[in-house]
Amino acid sequence: GFLGLSGAILIQVYNALCQGDPTTFILILAIVPTLVSLTLMPCVKIYKTTTFDDKNHLNAFSAIALIVAAYLMLAIILENIFSFPVWGRTITFIILLVLLASPAGIAAKALKEEKDPLERYHQIPGEPDQTTVGSSSGVDLFRDDEDDEKDMNLFQAMVTVNFWLLFIAMICGMGSGLATINNISQIGESLGYTTMERSSLVALWSIWNFLGRFGGGFISDIFLHKGWARPLFIVITLATLTFGHLIVASGFPGNLYIGSIVVGICYGSQWSLMPAITSEIFGVRHMGTIFNAVAIASPVGSYVFSVRIIGYLYDKVAEGEGNSCYGTKCFMLSFIIMAS
Repeated sequence: GFLGLSGAILIQVYNALCQGDPTTFILILAIVPTLVSLTLMPCVKIYKTTTFDDKNHLNAFSAIALIVAAYLMLAIILENIFSFPVWGRTITFIILLVLLASPAGIAAKALKEEKDPLERYHQIPGEPDQTTVGSSSGVDLFRDDEDDEKDMNLFQAMVTVNFWLLFIAMICGMGSGLATINNISQIGESLGYTTMERSSLVALWSIWNFLGRFGGGFISDIFLHKGWARPLFIVITLATLTFGHLIVASGFPGNLYIGSIVVGICYGSQWSLMPAITSEIFGVRHMGTIFNAVAIASPVGSYVFSVRIIGYLYDKVAEGEGNSCYGTKCFMLSFIIMAS
């Protein structure tokens, strides 16, 4: 979810620190994420926990994510209505930093409870047959050695039909969604949207992406316990994504506001459903490797749809100064193809 919000967060970073200086901002984007990863790698440790009752911590973390999303949406809307002075943008950014730092309090509280000598083992609700005998070795109590034998590695997964079905589905879902956000500003320009409206659409996309990532996993988890297989939600979101592309293709007044919400939510949901389905089908031992292999479908799909379809068809109908194009003809056929 926070990854989905990162686009809107980075816009706030730009407004507060680099407005009018995009080259510095691009340099920050190129360097800082790598430095953060390298700096924090030594802090990652495996804690041998025997506590299963972490629902309150998860709920608190989810609540903070929703608060951050609501705050960013409010900030984006206000910034497009009013012209914020430098001090206003700085205050907005500082509040955002405080919100982003607040999950550290949840982690500290959880760690404190882990060290509490009065802590007792808990039984997972709805699983009366599972025993929760403590283990000082930190071994997963709900798996055994036979489970490890069923886990596939990447090469074993790649020779199955399921892997390629999931890969093709993600080319269609992730690829077409990414192609939409890559071109949404140009689509807005061709349909006569103002610069402010196009900027708002790009910024708000991050919110819809977040809601898809957050809601897709949350809702599918609820229905999973009611007997609904998770791949069914891939089908539902891809079907909904089809309507989103058709809305963008239609070109009616205000279509991008509706279309970006539908496409953004469905695109985000793929990123929460796909890893969970990967672990369910291929096991968890090599889940990270297999998940990242399937995730290659996103840039592959984006290349196919953005360059080979949208870019090619746009150039075919573009005319006038700078090979620009205006009207529904610019992108209609491309989005009908993606919907198909």
